[in-house]
Amino acid sequence: MANTTMAAAQIFGISRMRQHQAAPTFRIMCSNTAKGAEEFSRLVNTGCKLVGCGSAVPSLRVTNNDLAKFIDTNDEWISTRTGIRNRRVLSGKENLTDLAIEAAQKALEMAEVDPKDVDLILLCSSTGDDCFGGAPVIQKALGCKHNPLAFDITAACSGFLLGLFSASCYIKAGGFKNVLVVGADAVSRFVDWTDRGSCILFGDAAGAVLVQACDIGEDGLFGFDLHSDGDGKRHLISTFKENETDDASSENPSTTSFPPKCSSYSYLQMNGREIFKFAVRVVPQSIEAALEKAGLAGSNNFDWLLLHQANQRIIDGVATRLEVPSERVISNVANYGNTSAASIPLALDEAVRGGKVQPGHVIAAAGFGAGLTWASAIFRWG
Repeated sequence: MANTTMAAAQIFGISRMRQHQAAPTFRIMCSNTAKGAEEFSRLVNTGCKLVGCGSAVPSLRVTNNDLAKFIDTNDEWISTRTGIRNRRVLSGKENLTDLAIEAAQKALEMAEVDPKDVDLILLCSSTGDDCFGGAPVIQKALGCKHNPLAFDITAACSGFLLGLFSASCYIKAGGFKNVLVVGADAVSRFVDWTDRGSCILFGDAAGAVLVQACDIGEDGLFGFDLHSDGDGKRHLISTFKENETDDASSENPSTTSFPPKCSSYSYLQMNGREIFKFAVRVVPQSIEAALEKAGLAGSNNFDWLLLHQANQRIIDGVATRLEVPSERVISNVANYGNTSAASIPLALDEAVRGGKVQPGHVIAAAGFGAGLTWASAIFRWG
C-alpha cells in the first residue's frame, strides 16, 4: 500500500517530502468497482518521458554588425553585455506557424511516432500568426487523424516548461499517450528596431519535444516548480492599444468610443536591469525547489543546466549561484539570441543532435520572463 500511495503522490504532483505527512484520500467515481480499480492502477503506474525533439529557425541571420548599420552600437558592446552575436529573424514569406510545424515534424521523426498517434498538441507562444491560436493549424499540417485536441499556451519565456508540465498532467492523469509540446515565438514583430536596449536581444525560432506515456519505472519527469508575479508585469510588457486615426466619429464626442478603432500591440518595453535582478534571484531558488521535489537536491545530481537563453550574463549568474561549472551548462544564446518560448527546446535539440546530451542524462531546466512568470523542471532525456 505504501508503494501505491507514493506512486499516486508522484502523479498528482505531491513532493517526496510531503509524502511523510498524512496521505491524501483519492476517490475515483466509477459505476463498476472493477473498472475503478483498473483506472486507479493505470493512474498510479503511468509515467512519461521525452523521446524526440526538433527545431527550426528562419533563414535570415542578423549579426551585431548588421544592427550597427542602423543603430548606435557595435559587436563588442552587444557581445560583452549579452553574449549574443547573431539572431534569426522571419523575413519574406516565412511565418512562425511553418517553423513550428517543421520543429514538430522533426520531433516526431526522432521519436518514430506517426502523426496519427498524436493525442494532444500544445503550442507555447505569445507571438503567434493568429490571435485565436495556431495549434490546430499544426495538427492539420502534420496530418493527425481523429481530430486530437490542440491548443495554445501563453506564458512568454516560461511557456515551454508550462507546456511540459501540462503534458505530464494529461498523460499521468488523463490517459494520453503521445503529446507534442511546441515552443515558438517571433518576438522580432514586437521589437522597436531603433531601440538598442531591446532590439539586440531577440530572435525568432521554434522547438518541439514529444512526451510519451511509459511505465512508472521509466518515468523521466521528476519535479516541477511553477510561479508567477503580476506585480512585476510592468518590467516586461507589450500592451494593447488603439491606433490613432482620423475618422468621422472623432467629430462627434458622443460616438468616440464606438465603433472601436483598429487595434494592435505596442512595441515591447523592458526594464533590463530589473529583469536581470529578478532572474538571478528567483531562478536558482526555483531550480533548487524542483530538485528537492524530485528527491535530487544538490547540483551534483543532474548532468546539465539548461536555462531560457535570455542573456549569457544571466545564465552565468544562475550557474554560479548553483555552483554548476560552465562545462555542464547548455548555451546557444550567442547564435540565436532570446527566442522566448522556443529557446529551451531549441537549445535542447541542438545539444541532443550534437551528441552532448545522451539518453539517461538528467537536465535541470528553467524558464523566466514576462508576466512575470518562472518555472523549473527536472527531467531525464530519453
